Order: sequence, then structure tokens, then C-alpha cells
Amino acid sequence: MKVDRNILRLAVVQHLRDNGIKVKQWNRINCNRGPPGREKVDQGEKCLTLAPPCDVAGLIKQFFRELPEPVLPVELHEALFRAQQLQNSEKISTTLLISCLLPEKTIDTLHYFLNFLQNVSLRSKDNKMDASNLAVVFAPNLFHSGDGSEKVTSLAEQRLHLQAATVHTLIDNFDGIGM
Repeated sequence: MKVDRNILRLAVVQHLRDNGIKVKQWNRINCNRGPPGREKVDQGEKCLTLAPPCDVAGLIKQFFRELPEPVLPVELHEALFRAQQLQNSEKISTTLLISCLLPEKTIDTLHYFLNFLQNVSLRSKDNKMDASNLAVVFAPNLFHSGDGSEKVTSLAEQRLHLQAATVHTLIDNFDGIGM
């Protein structure tokens, strides 16, 4: 039985909500086994309940990386990056205004996922994952910024910083996305 990927996404995030939100640095721990096999999850096997939170977080990152197009479309990258260079209130309003250009399905996905990340960040005292840390971890997956094998130049480093800044702004203001 093949499982709908949207149902899988909901199950994975719900599993982390229930079991991983208090685990210290659940998203940064280098798990030895890697995430549960996507094939097993796609076939509906109940392997999520046995997996540690870091493995399940790896599935979420893998889900975003394997989308045919990044969740944050390439056409909006430069505008989003320029918005992060504005003063705080302008940065927020400009980023949220740009988010109105996203397709409705993307807005729904981002709203759900970033709401989850904000909830994780609210427990940063327990899990050491504030919005800034979460943004650094997830930005490359939401922007599809390569496989990590490319040479890190100062330009690439600046781009990663702007990606993380964008995701941080979106986490902190998820409720205004697409509004």
C-alpha cells in the first residue's frame, strides 16, 4: 500500500511534535543509521514510532530536498534576500508581502511546517534549538541550495546566511505568510 506523501509529511511532523520537541538538539544530532528508509515509510510500515527524533527530522529534510522545485521558488530568492537586509519592521513586512506570491499549496505547507518550527523554538530552553538554529538547519532544504559538495566561497557563505535569515524571519512570523 503506497502512502500519500502529504499524509506522511503530517505523520512525520506530528511524531516530532509528540516525541522530539523536548530532545536536546534533536535536529543537529548526527544519527549513525540515518533516517528510516523512505521505501519503508512510503509503503506504510510503522517505523516512525521506533525512530529517534533526529532520524525523523532527517526525513523531513529529505522530503524538502527531493521536491522537484524548492518550496521557496528560485524566482523569489533575490527578493527574499534583499528583504533580509532591511530594518526589522520593513524586513518582516516585505518578507510577508513577498510570501503572497507563493502558490496556495506552498503557503499551506510553509504555514504548517513553520508553525511547527516556531513551537520547537519556543522550547529552546529544553532542546537548544531556537529559531536561528532551526533556520540554519532547514534553510538549505527549503531553498535547495546544493548537495553540500560545492566549494564554500564567501559568496556562497553570504547566500547561506541570507537563506537562514529568510527562514528565521518566516519562522518568527509564520502566521502572516501569504496574508
